[in-house]
Amino acid sequence: MSRKEPEGPEQDGGPGRDPREPLGEDPDRPEPPPCSSRYLSRVSGRVEGLRQRVQGLISRINDGRESDHSALSSFRSSLLLQVSVLAEQLEERLFRLYGLHNERIQRRLRDLAEVMESLDRAQDELRRVCCSMEEAYRDLCLQNEA
Repeated sequence: MSRKEPEGPEQDGGPGRDPREPLGEDPDRPEPPPCSSRYLSRVSGRVEGLRQRVQGLISRINDGRESDHSALSSFRSSLLLQVSVLAEQLEERLFRLYGLHNERIQRRLRDLAEVMESLDRAQDELRRVCCSMEEAYRDLCLQNEA
């Protein structure tokens, strides 16, 4: 994420200008000659008043931006903490579920092992029966031939 401040009123003085520096106080600009006319002095006073109001507005905008930045930083920290807590809870739940599933799987594997042993015993019994049947058949065949 970019943290670059959007350009706004504080940029009005040109590049490199401190936004907190009052407008119109350029050290390179020569001072105007003093006015003798009442009209010119009133206009000059109004211009100075406007400059002060503009400077006040710029200061309020900058203060608002600082406040917004502080609130956003606080929100971000809070959000990161909440996400971390939720991720931990999810991880704990997953491990509990894995434990339950492992128990079920182990139980079913034991049951399967028992069934397989039973099948082995039944297969052995079937082999013995088949062998006995073969012997009986041979004995019957031998008796018929005799």
